[in-house]
Amino acid sequence: MNNKGLNVVKTRSTSGLKVQVADIYNRLGLAWWVEVRTHSPRCLYYFGPFLTSGEAESALPGYVQDLELEQAEGIEALVRRCKPTQVTVSED
Repeated sequence: MNNKGLNVVKTRSTSGLKVQVADIYNRLGLAWWVEVRTHSPRCLYYFGPFLTSGEAESALPGYVQDLELEQAEGIEALVRRCKPTQVTVSED
C-alpha cells in the first residue's frame, strides 16, 4: 500500500471544505473510518476520516484490494465510528 496515512475522499469542487468538515467530525468523534485487520502480517489499519458511513463503505474495497496486492492474508474489514490515535498498528 502506497499511503498508510490518512485518506480523505475528495470531490473536485468541495474537497477543501470536505477535508475541513471531516477533520471537525473526527475531532468530535463523529467521523466514520474503515478499520482493516490482517492476520498476516498482524496489523490493524484505519483509513479515513469520512463524513458518512456510505463514503467509507464505498472506499473500503479499494483498501482491501491494496492489501491483497501486498499479499496480506486473513483480511477483515468494517466501517465504524471511532477516533483512532494511530492509523497503522502492528500487532507482531
